[in-house]
Amino acid sequence: MKITSLIKNTVFVLWLGGALLSATVGASIWAFQATVTAARLGAEITTTAVRHRKDIASAVMRVKAKARLKRMVTMIPFAGLAAGAYFEEQEYNEWLEDNPDSSRSYYLCALAGLTSEVLDEVLEGLPTAVRPNENTLNNMTPKCESTEG
Repeated sequence: MKITSLIKNTVFVLWLGGALLSATVGASIWAFQATVTAARLGAEITTTAVRHRKDIASAVMRVKAKARLKRMVTMIPFAGLAAGAYFEEQEYNEWLEDNPDSSRSYYLCALAGLTSEVLDEVLEGLPTAVRPNENTLNNMTPKCESTEG
């Protein structure tokens, strides 16, 4: 009777050890898969943020271009011209912080392109009778080799 009890206990301990080992291996595999998934999602988030950074910068430049057009209209007096030049220099310096390897010519090309787009949007809101010819505006827009800096 002691031998059968010993065999039963041994079989039970071996079964329990196998079950615990199996559970440990399964939990380790699950933890590894969760870690890989978290790393993959983190990499995707970083990639997406970098990809959309240029889109966000373009949207910011677009808003600044609209504000610039409004300021240009009010810059008739000489004091307004001086203030406008100061604001323009500040915006160029802000742009230069985001694009340190660029030059003023790249900034001016990017600015001209965005201002042209915004001007097109503003002019679309005007009645056809007072809206200037589209070809006239296209001929006035400077052609730049690249607006990327």
